[in-house]
Amino acid sequence: MKLAVLGGGGFRVPLVYGALLRDTAKPRVEEVVLYDVSAERLAAVRHVLDGLAAEHDHPPLVRTTTDLDTALREAAFVFSAIRVGGLAGRTADERVALELGLLGQETTGPGGVAFGLRTVPVAVRMAERVAALAPYAWVINFTNPAGMITEAMRAVLGDRVVGICDSPIGLVRRAAAALGLDPARVSPDYVGLNHLGWLRGLVHEGRDMLPGLLADDAALRQVEEARIFGGDWVRTLGALPNEYLYYYYFTRESVAALDGAGHTRGESLVTQQDRFYAAVRERPEHALTAWVRARRERDATYMAETRDIAAAGERDAADLEAGGYEGIALALMAALSRGESSTMILNVRNGSAVPGLPEEAVVEIPCVVDGAGIRPLATRPLPGRFLGLMQQVKAVEQTAIEAAMTGSSRLAVEAFALHPLVDSVGTARRLLDGYRARIPELAAVLPGTP
Repeated sequence: MKLAVLGGGGFRVPLVYGALLRDTAKPRVEEVVLYDVSAERLAAVRHVLDGLAAEHDHPPLVRTTTDLDTALREAAFVFSAIRVGGLAGRTADERVALELGLLGQETTGPGGVAFGLRTVPVAVRMAERVAALAPYAWVINFTNPAGMITEAMRAVLGDRVVGICDSPIGLVRRAAAALGLDPARVSPDYVGLNHLGWLRGLVHEGRDMLPGLLADDAALRQVEEARIFGGDWVRTLGALPNEYLYYYYFTRESVAALDGAGHTRGESLVTQQDRFYAAVRERPEHALTAWVRARRERDATYMAETRDIAAAGERDAADLEAGGYEGIALALMAALSRGESSTMILNVRNGSAVPGLPEEAVVEIPCVVDGAGIRPLATRPLPGRFLGLMQQVKAVEQTAIEAAMTGSSRLAVEAFALHPLVDSVGTARRLLDGYRARIPELAAVLPGTP
């Protein structure tokens, strides 16, 4: 099988290739084609992959290209992990919001809207090339904001595109471990949108174990999300929230921490990644060592500001070693190509699975996956305190998609203004002006005035 990776010069691509190296079942991926707009980044990642492959017999062949059509032809699977505007765009996403006193974060709040506005048209054009050149390929979307981008690509690819994220499975894994259970033997009642969801139940042998976990302070302290949100708050919710909900439930604290940090997450990653790519240019034979060192630093500092505010401590070492989205992607590919039935939390079309949301909305819920495809599982009705937030954020996502596809600045302002983390229409207009001034890719999508 051939796998095309869009955004193949990205820092996390070696995680995917490492997972493929460990996969020996048939059929397996025999060829990986990395596509990126940056030949330099492709070359750096290729050196890392060569280092990984050196320790294995018969590793998948790796090719690189800056031509999208070359990457896509005859692909059985396509991973989309693009970053339109690069890390410079991300830092602007964060800084423009912070300078207006709002949350400055990559996918949550106004930064996520800005990221989506400039990414949607590019993702849709890529989907059109997939439809033309690899119409039977499955597209697995990693590109953030994952729910919005997956929903936009569905207009072209339908059910052949699915979004993935490692946050929900990480939450399930931590909750199961705190109860002394095997994560593979529990059934999660998880529902939400990408980076906005709740674990409402955890069934083991027919019994929901989550109420017992919520009542046990010692067990809760083993779950990073519970340490971040606090035991009293998760008991008030009656659920364990996805870590990104911290930005909604503790907005003032988050903005203060981000504003006082002196640098944003994007700015930190610019420094880390510039150091990595420079090290590879100077000594390509040590690319793998440089990547491993940079990855450890990146993982250890992920969402550090929320852990600092809540005094939640360092990330658990076992959690860091458990892996993330690359494992989900591999399991999804195995289920689809080999018929290895699995239940996993994915970003898919709602249909009737989540009452109260539009049928065409992409939601993040458990699905059964096998050789016949992906089947979303129905969820229990949501209480208003969860459903209302989901409905509002989904309205933002769908308005942003329409704005990006039509070039409407008016709709872009509407998307910003509707977001629960933006405090006025006037602020929404200033956000759009600020993003257009600093991000050429967004200005190209929305050239007019509101």
